[in-house]
Amino acid sequence: MPLSGHLTELRNRILTILGTIFGLFLITYFFSAELLTIAQRPIAGQNLIFISPTEAFFARLKIAIYAALFIGLPVTLFQIWQFCAPGLLSRERRYTVIFVLTSMILFTTGAVFCYFLILPYGLSFLLSFATETITPQISIGFYISFIFKLILVFGVVFEVPLVTLLLVQAGVVTPQFLTSNRSYMYVGAFVVAAALTPPDVITQVLMAGPLLILFEVSVAASKILFRRKLKKAESEAVESDWDDEDESEEEDEE
Repeated sequence: MPLSGHLTELRNRILTILGTIFGLFLITYFFSAELLTIAQRPIAGQNLIFISPTEAFFARLKIAIYAALFIGLPVTLFQIWQFCAPGLLSRERRYTVIFVLTSMILFTTGAVFCYFLILPYGLSFLLSFATETITPQISIGFYISFIFKLILVFGVVFEVPLVTLLLVQAGVVTPQFLTSNRSYMYVGAFVVAAALTPPDVITQVLMAGPLLILFEVSVAASKILFRRKLKKAESEAVESDWDDEDESEEEDEE
């Protein structure tokens, strides 16, 4: 396909993605009040306020857009896949499908974990600093941005095993490297948790704990993957030696 054909296809894919998200946005905005109720679940018992005439309206727009992006994620990934698939081998296509499905499952798991566990405990801890002279008044715009940023962070963090396996498969790192640097990974997990979560110990531990578990799962899976790579390389080497021997025997006979 010429360059103009690729650009035309890319434009059509982008328009399909944007059209899907816009259509979903119209639907999610219709249910924005219900979505706001769901979003307020982690901070149950605390009323939200808006400090400007337009803040409540824009909060509904925000939550409708976030919901449309999340619901439309499969369509977005499918369009990207359709654009890239013609340039991939059959084996690479199979791996890509597995990668897309696994990444969606891991991201969703991280988002659900954050919503049902991290946000209730984290917000409860932060609001516990209220006193008789300090009353928490959280604006709805700030709250919506806060919870969705945290959900996004946890969704990305739960992709650690997949990223690790890709690095091992590409030969960038080895299981020996991961195990020998385990102590640095543990320290890094708490540093990342401190940087990405609210400034309280409970939330940081709740993020660092799963991150460490995911890292250990990544190490175990990378060892299995690495052993399979070695066995495959050895079998290919043996086959190559047999081919060389056959060629040499044919030359001798001639």
